[in-house]
Amino acid sequence: MRRSRSIRIIATLGPASNTPEMIDALHRAGADVFRLNMSHGDHGQIAALYQAIRDLEAEVGAPIGVLADLQGPKFRIGAFAGGPVMLREGHRFVLDRDPSPGSHDRAELPHPEIFAALKPGQRLLLDDGKIRLKVLEVGTDRALTEVEFGGPLSDRKGVNLPEAVLPLPPLTEKDKRDLEFALGLGVDWIAQSFVQTAADVAAARDLIAGRASLLAKIEKPQALRDIGAITDIVDAVMVARGDLGVEMPVEDVPGAQKTIIDAARRRGKLVVVATQMLDSMVKSPVPTRAEVSDVANAVFEGADAVMLSAESAAGDHPIEAVEVMNRVGAKVEQDPHYRTYIDSVRPTPDATSADAIITAARQVAQTIKAAVIVTYTTSGSTALRAARERPAVPILALTPRQDTARRLTLCWGLHSVIGEDAHNFGDMVDKARKVAKHQGFARTGDYIVVTAGEPFGTPGRTNVLRIAKVLDSD
Repeated sequence: MRRSRSIRIIATLGPASNTPEMIDALHRAGADVFRLNMSHGDHGQIAALYQAIRDLEAEVGAPIGVLADLQGPKFRIGAFAGGPVMLREGHRFVLDRDPSPGSHDRAELPHPEIFAALKPGQRLLLDDGKIRLKVLEVGTDRALTEVEFGGPLSDRKGVNLPEAVLPLPPLTEKDKRDLEFALGLGVDWIAQSFVQTAADVAAARDLIAGRASLLAKIEKPQALRDIGAITDIVDAVMVARGDLGVEMPVEDVPGAQKTIIDAARRRGKLVVVATQMLDSMVKSPVPTRAEVSDVANAVFEGADAVMLSAESAAGDHPIEAVEVMNRVGAKVEQDPHYRTYIDSVRPTPDATSADAIITAARQVAQTIKAAVIVTYTTSGSTALRAARERPAVPILALTPRQDTARRLTLCWGLHSVIGEDAHNFGDMVDKARKVAKHQGFARTGDYIVVTAGEPFGTPGRTNVLRIAKVLDSD
């Protein structure tokens, strides 16, 4: 199913979108990749969603990506004896490891690693930042705080520590169980939550061992300080603005988004922009104008994909939310300002024949006004090189591997087709012409640019560039 845009759309599945019929409708509306949130649903439910996606993939005859999002460490306070309490500004409030129900003076915090990391003067955020506490004193199992921003506080609300690096393993025991389960299903991407350092993602990559691609969710300010090293290790990063907006001043989030996108694009890695992109559409059938501009800015900045969370998982209008993203993406890419912005960042090619060929392919396609760039790829590396150039024409990735085609569904501008590799130069050109025409990327008389590696079928050995003209007989 050909898309009329280069930006990709990730739709999260949930109670509002957990039937085969709804998954089908979301895909037809524009969803390229489906996110399975490992924080919600048991393994049986996740497996059923995965199978529904694969059944749809077989029906439409085009690869569909699946991303499993690991929960990561979740910190929550305990329960209160008499229901919600009101915390007033200036009030002293204690957090401790006593499991008894809390009161307006104290609450349980059953996480010794938090007490180990806290220092006087640091801030704690409760309930997505609605309540802010300043640490006055801290011990091994108790912290005395002062309420800086107050409000109602109820059972099991979340805790954020924006100023502390927590001594945590990169993956919780639940994450490890969910990871093995998701890899056993055959998911294409693993998203790692609450990454703090490059060492966190290195540990996850070792466990994945090439069975899926790895995406690091940038949700903490600490990760921003290590963004270059993190991006070097992973296959993609996500600008997870929800938690970023809790753990850092909201006015800093737009700049952080640009920093993360720039770091990824300069390294040739994929980048996803996520969280509250069309949040009003959880209830409303139409977005706000500000939300449309937010999605458009991610497209202008050259992100590979934008993501829907609650909008498609639990909202009242999941299909309409995908349709809006689809229309905005297609419209922005036709805007006369788009190429100016998209061309402002381009990675420096490595001193390899593959990078030289791919860089030349973009320029050749532009010069001869080619209809499409066709790239033969086995591992996906050649196609990813082509996409990071952000050419002004579509990229058709021909691959013999289904897993490669599925992983590439997250990448900007790539349209993957599964088929046999070329056997010789003549076969290479013939197949490229026929597929480009059959898939609707070129018509008789159009020029196409073809890249491949010789010997054919050798991963990462792109050293051939050809210009071909589509014929009547193709």
